[in-house]
Amino acid sequence: MTATESDAVRAIEAEAIARRFARGWHCLGLAEKFRDGKPHTVNAFGQKLVVFTGEDGTTNVLDAYCRHMGGDLSQGTVKGNAIACPFHDWRWGGDGRCKQIPYARRVPLRARTAAWPTMEQDGLLFVWNDPEGRKPPEDVTIPVIEGATRDDWTDWRWTETVVHTNAREVIDNVVDMAHFFYIHKSFPTYFKNIFEGQVATQIMKGRTREDARREGGGGGPKMLGNTSVASYHGPSFMIDELTYHYEGYDLHSVLINCHYPIDENSFALHSGIIVQHSDALPPDAAEATAQKLSDFILTGFEQDIEIWRNKTRIDNPLLCEEDGPVYQLRRWYEQFYVDAADVTPEMTDRFEYEIDTTRPVESWQKEVDANMARREAEGASA
Repeated sequence: MTATESDAVRAIEAEAIARRFARGWHCLGLAEKFRDGKPHTVNAFGQKLVVFTGEDGTTNVLDAYCRHMGGDLSQGTVKGNAIACPFHDWRWGGDGRCKQIPYARRVPLRARTAAWPTMEQDGLLFVWNDPEGRKPPEDVTIPVIEGATRDDWTDWRWTETVVHTNAREVIDNVVDMAHFFYIHKSFPTYFKNIFEGQVATQIMKGRTREDARREGGGGGPKMLGNTSVASYHGPSFMIDELTYHYEGYDLHSVLINCHYPIDENSFALHSGIIVQHSDALPPDAAEATAQKLSDFILTGFEQDIEIWRNKTRIDNPLLCEEDGPVYQLRRWYEQFYVDAADVTPEMTDRFEYEIDTTRPVESWQKEVDANMARREAEGASA
């Protein structure tokens, strides 16, 4: 490389964000939230939606604006298995067809609005989005989470927040090992990615950072580290089989990290966690631990959000050897933003990459040791 090439200033590239939203299943949150007999407003996929559950127990998602005179169905009333517009009482079924107009002899043949396919699984509500208007293929599924319906696991602890940036930022975390140390005060010692089909997996092992422990340590067993196998199933729903290793026992949990786009510049970020009961963690203790972990995870999201709030979008990140496969991940992610016929093998073929953690672990341990030495010196002088 010539001096001229090496001294050149690298420009940040960022194309305009297309107003197209990912094809796939998106989680709207806990299903029970929508079973109160009332309509709910959900802003998603660049528009306002209404979510309601009819007398038959089926939860439906429609465009929120009535095709009659534009009334807001999310301000209406659930009547039987239909949502009644507050403007003129036109009643719309979950299939998007107008079922009844109380003051009219007949319903116009063209009285149809947009309806989104829904799915309830593991106590969660999913909605299918496809810019081409196609129904979900039978082979595009979300895995069943066994612990979500078993008595020896806790109930979901669920959080929701709105993030004002494009959803690609949260996806990039799948390959970003280093940010776990600098942003979340974790200490990764092993990090591998596997992309195949519509699944992107992150396998991470780590140990507890001594310099991140609260002084005094609190009571109870000492946490030694954790093992995480986290997979995005489609563009927005991640299941993380997360095991915390304590002195004398392991704590098994399942973490959900999911989102849906509000528009191209914002998304709703949700997290959920369940914890398995054990001899070391009886039901009451497990419930308390689940709540504690939920609060901890929300804190982690807030740390990410602070970064996203201030960073710029970058399509050409400059990477070093110890960074993860950002470009390969984005190629995998692209499959959800093109027509199904335009998905290429490069987007879905199996790809594996393991980061050599020798240098990061060595560097991070020196930083931890220096922080501990500084803390001890400050304590001795106090």
